[in-house]
Amino acid sequence: MFASRTEILQEVAGFPATVLVPTQFVWPYGGRRVLLTGSFTRWSEHLTMSAMEGCPTVFQVICNLTPGLHQYKFCVDGEWRHDEYKPSITGNYGIVNTVTVCLTREPNSLPALFSPRQPNSIMGMEVDNEASQHALVESDGIIQYAAPRISEADIRISRQRISVFLSAHMAYDILPDSGKVIALDVNLPIKQAFHILHEQGISVAPLWDSVRCQFVGVLSAMDFILILQELGNHGSNLTEEELETHTISAWKEGKHQMYKQLDKHGKPLQRGIIHAGPYDSLKDVAIKILQNNMSTVPIIHSSDQEGSYPQLLHLASLSEVLRCICRHYKHSSTSLPILQQPICEFSLGTWVPRIGDQRGRPLAMLRPNTLLSSALSLLAQAEVSSIPIVDENDALVDVYARSDITALAKDRVYAQLHLDEMSIRQALQLGQDANSSYGQRCQMCLRSDSLQKVMERLASPGVRRVIIIEAGSRRVEGIISLSDVFRFLLGRLIQTIILHLMCRKLTRGC
Repeated sequence: MFASRTEILQEVAGFPATVLVPTQFVWPYGGRRVLLTGSFTRWSEHLTMSAMEGCPTVFQVICNLTPGLHQYKFCVDGEWRHDEYKPSITGNYGIVNTVTVCLTREPNSLPALFSPRQPNSIMGMEVDNEASQHALVESDGIIQYAAPRISEADIRISRQRISVFLSAHMAYDILPDSGKVIALDVNLPIKQAFHILHEQGISVAPLWDSVRCQFVGVLSAMDFILILQELGNHGSNLTEEELETHTISAWKEGKHQMYKQLDKHGKPLQRGIIHAGPYDSLKDVAIKILQNNMSTVPIIHSSDQEGSYPQLLHLASLSEVLRCICRHYKHSSTSLPILQQPICEFSLGTWVPRIGDQRGRPLAMLRPNTLLSSALSLLAQAEVSSIPIVDENDALVDVYARSDITALAKDRVYAQLHLDEMSIRQALQLGQDANSSYGQRCQMCLRSDSLQKVMERLASPGVRRVIIIEAGSRRVEGIISLSDVFRFLLGRLIQTIILHLMCRKLTRGC
């Protein structure tokens, strides 16, 4: 009886053939039916992978493997695929297989086959150069590849190249060929305005003052949150009946009185609409959004001709700017050394603090039975776009976002409920329809995923945060937002700007 190639490699590496190591295989790229096969099944048996509960785009299966080198491949909806972000082997006929090495817990059991002094070939097969340089690490009994730590020089080079790219491209480059932009008149009743936001599926709209013939601000889902909190306040001057005729301008004026900011002379601070021009650089657009903690910035073209009105061209977001970066470097990712590094290698995003770590920031999370009033307060206080909803084991169930609040405008639901009597689960059920899907609402990744993969997910329309989960348990490990990525990509430049803004706020408070 002839020995298989895997058995030969095990014998060369000195592994006992009787030891079995539980090894997890994960396919996080979606599909309807995913199968796994490999050298450990002699390529004849196909193992069905299961979608994680509540995470339909991530499939997994755990196999007991003998220590040594194994090759494997996925069959996704009838198409053979390999994981492009894992080490792979290319055969003589161009067939690419992903590879994994299973080790016992003894440190001396590392096979010499992966010694850096060995040539990049195994049994006549070509090994990916980059993959062969990856280190082997153990996590919870599962052996995985880990990319080498990136140097500060590589980070600095990547940031510089991205800065040059953003400076060389204008906001005009992200304007769509066709589309619609909705603006609201400031004299429109608040009630009607939020019906429009809900019906159009948007969470923010610029405001037009027909008397002054200019754009004067924006109405957002956060305004709706503040209004609902005001309605729930028993000492409020704003009643449900007044909401029928209360205009946007009246609400904005009252809001400025409640949260008014004073300049250094003690006078109310007059703040016009924050916008960008079509010929501003993408770097300026990104910095303007980050500076003012906005989700979008209006692109407005103002003409010098007498009698002409400013034109609202587009609402630019960080996801569109990120999409330009991803598209430009998609086929030249090697020019940015940081792209192929796993996200856990960077100080990026907010992570659940480790036990005993006093420096970690707590991660805001909700339970399905949390009251809507508490959720809205947390959204306003944390100044985030969405908050993960988890079960008793901190496993991801869903998310609640600012934009979900506009669903309460449907059929005047907000007038028929009390915020301290409705749970998050009930609020989400109100906004569910045939077009909504969990995969679109809740974007997830693993800590081992590359920065490029996370950036591509954040570049999708409507996505502002990606939730980091633990493979298998779906336990929430952290969150990476659009602003986190841009603060990292822009580096010291944005840190200097934020420090300058903090100094300005302190000066105004004196």
